[in-house]
Amino acid sequence: MGQESAQFRNVISLGRSKGEEMISSQKTLKTPVVLSLFLVCLSISGTFITRSASMGTSTSDWPQWRGPERNGVSKESGLLKQWPAEGPKLLWQMDDIGDGYSTPSVVGNRDFLMSNRGMDNEFVLALSTQDGKPVWTSRVGNVGNGIDFLYSKARSTPTVDGDFIYALGSDGDLACLEAKSGKIRWQKSLRKEFGGKPGVWAYAESPLVDGDVVVVTPGGAEATMVALNKKTGAVIWKSAVPGGDPAGYASAIVVQGGGRKQYVQFLSKGIVGVDAKTGQFLWRYAEPVKGMAQMFTPVTGGGYVYGGAYGIGGGLVRLKPDGGGVAAEKVYFARGLPNSIGGSVLVGDYLYGTTSAGLVAAEFTTGKVKWQSEGIGSGSLAYADGQLYIHGENGDVALVEATPEAYREKGRFTPPAQPKRKRLGPFPERAWTYPAIANGRLYIRDIGTLWAFDIKASR
Repeated sequence: MGQESAQFRNVISLGRSKGEEMISSQKTLKTPVVLSLFLVCLSISGTFITRSASMGTSTSDWPQWRGPERNGVSKESGLLKQWPAEGPKLLWQMDDIGDGYSTPSVVGNRDFLMSNRGMDNEFVLALSTQDGKPVWTSRVGNVGNGIDFLYSKARSTPTVDGDFIYALGSDGDLACLEAKSGKIRWQKSLRKEFGGKPGVWAYAESPLVDGDVVVVTPGGAEATMVALNKKTGAVIWKSAVPGGDPAGYASAIVVQGGGRKQYVQFLSKGIVGVDAKTGQFLWRYAEPVKGMAQMFTPVTGGGYVYGGAYGIGGGLVRLKPDGGGVAAEKVYFARGLPNSIGGSVLVGDYLYGTTSAGLVAAEFTTGKVKWQSEGIGSGSLAYADGQLYIHGENGDVALVEATPEAYREKGRFTPPAQPKRKRLGPFPERAWTYPAIANGRLYIRDIGTLWAFDIKASR
């Protein structure tokens, strides 16, 4: 029955013994009254145990890549609007989580992330949110694309869905694991089973779970994208995108546009949309490929899709019906718009994200820049309660008000005991991991260290 069932049985046993004590000691009360009170208490206790032990998510959790809705936005409120000079309170720091850039997923009392130790052990790691200590580890495969490449390490973020976790290793090993134990329920190799073709930097995608399916991107001509039954791993459809694009380094999102539900992904030859039910190829937007690498997870809103061309700029298309399909009509493409590896967030009518020169705020549907600031420089973004949380590539963390009026920084600090980063010729390793916001906490990872900070306004 597992740990949760054992805990629940303990609650029932405790409740029964307490109930019997109440009945025997309170003989003046009628038994139905006592039993009613006992059952109410038992219900409350059972609910508490179930929530803390199982992986059912709440709106305060951060269960996947870029948060609850895969857009970098948290629904939490009551958070600090200004940080003290030293930054928010550090709750704990874990310094030996393994190598990698994986963002933590946070559900209930567990953090889940991917790491590697050496080149033959890439794994999913579960930590306690209370103190950061490991609960379990589960190997999923080898690190992808060889030992001589600087960025050969774990990069994907696990997706938590109910009692299961879906994780993709950098060598293309997709695994479904039990959240409570790390036991692997089923596993697939994107390379071997789908003729997968990753890019130069191997796989970096975080699996998308949508209803009963899990969507991943093997790349290549045979199955550029695939949808699998999340319970069994059985193939639902394979989408052979024209051109047989190798996989990029972004993650797929769900988009409603042009009258169709789609899965939109940034591949090596452009952003594409495929039908969610069948995998039918619908459209392509090629301009974001002008950048050096296809690592910018698309942003969507109101039937529009935005993509960033790394180091250059960004562009927007409007999805509209086109006969039996969908067309992607160009709205704009401009230099200097958000395009960095750290992604962008859409807040109301405005897009916020970084370039190599710093933070930019722009009107989403027109591309008109409202302001730009060097600020913390290039970095990864998340949003919550009116504020932008930015993990700079230099390792610093900043809080910036999300307003189109002006750049208003509300705090900045450097997490303690920064890790040593490698360098290969002119290419330095940077702090690339995205921030995660969950249950009043800010989680920051940098290589082999994970910090948890208290960002709640009051406790």
